[in-house]
Parts: sequence; C-alpha cells; structure tokens
Amino acid sequence: MAELQTNPIQLYYWPTPNGWKISIMLEECGLPYEVVPVNIAKGDQFKPEFLAISPNNKIPAIIDPQGPDGAPISVFESGAILQYLGRKTGLFYPADERGRVEVDQWLFWQMAGLGPMAGQTHHFRIYAPEKLAYAIDRYTNETHRLYGVMNRRLADRDYLAGDYSIADMACIGWAKLWERQGQNVEEFPNLKAWLARMLARPAVKRGLSVNAEDKGKIDLATDKDAQKILFGQRAR
Repeated sequence: MAELQTNPIQLYYWPTPNGWKISIMLEECGLPYEVVPVNIAKGDQFKPEFLAISPNNKIPAIIDPQGPDGAPISVFESGAILQYLGRKTGLFYPADERGRVEVDQWLFWQMAGLGPMAGQTHHFRIYAPEKLAYAIDRYTNETHRLYGVMNRRLADRDYLAGDYSIADMACIGWAKLWERQGQNVEEFPNLKAWLARMLARPAVKRGLSVNAEDKGKIDLATDKDAQKILFGQRAR
C-alpha cells in the first residue's frame, strides 16, 4: 500500500450487486471506510449532494480523502472505483501491462455483459408488471450464455484472470443470484466451484453483509412507489 490510510473512505452504497463490488474490495484491501447509505428506493440517488459525485445517479460512489497527491477525490462507476482502489493499494490489480489487460477484459466483460444482462433478467422475471415471454426468454437465455462463458474460462484456472482480482469481485454479486436469473448452477460445474471459493473468502462474506438489513426494507415486487423511482427514471 502506497501510504497508510488514516482517514476513512466514504462509500456511497446500497446492498446491491454493484454496491457489493466495492464493499468487498474495501474489505479485501483492509482500508478504513464509512458507509453513506443511499436508499435508491426512496430517491436518495437524485439528491444534489449525491449527484455532485455520481452524475449518473447510480450507486456506488466513493470519496477518498487521501486521493492522488493527498488531495480528496471522488469516483463513480463501480469498475472505475475497483481500478482506482487497485492502483491505490497495489492489490488485486496487476501492475504489469499483460496482467492488467487480463483483468481489465474480464472486468469490462462484467460491466458490459453479465451485470446488465442479469439485471434485465431480474427485472423481467421478477419485477415487470407484465410477464413478457419474449423479454424473459431473451435475457434468461443471454445470462445462460454468459454463465457458459464463465464456466469455460474457469475450466483450467481458479479465478477469471488467473490470480484472484477485481474481476472476480465484480462478478460475484451477480453470479451468486443465479436462481433469480432462472439458471441451474449444476450445468456449470466450474462456475459452481468458483462460487464456492469466492463465498468462502472472509472479506467477501464481510463485504456482502454490509448493511444487509437495508435490503429487507424494500420489496420491489410490491412497492409501486419504489418501482416508479427505480424503473421510471427520467432526466432531472
């Protein structure tokens, strides 16, 4: 670690697959942090003070009071936060270019593929007011394809980029919800073994448990006001 982190990083967070990426990374790195809850079902993500650091009105975001050259820095987008923390600490993100490319391609694969497709699968299978067969099949099948990609990748290695890295942290929050996505993990034995390795890590357990009680405060399947906020977002 380049320097001792004496001031806690502020983590703007709600317990979701994207929020878990950063709580896991902070736990793995042993960095001090404090959670600033952003209740996305109540519209906290639209408050001016949050938009000032996360203009896309999405969690997670961080403020690091000990940023580059000692000056504070805010970072939004989970992938960018993972890369920043990896560079800051020298942990779970290789310094050499070949190793970094290996991690980056799987991190971006999650950001552009697994996360959005699994998220749409959740939406149309669980939350959509109309059960649209085409949409359910489209996203469930694409998530199945992506799990196949992971399964093949993990056939000869324990982790996506060789060594355990931010790429694995990016994927675990989505992959552990395979049942909600209409998948059968038994079809993907290498993925199943990876899940077990990931979920056995103490820091992953701690990261997944951060403010876990908040998740029970929202029932998106029945809370119409929360649905309007989360699924009917418009420019403000």
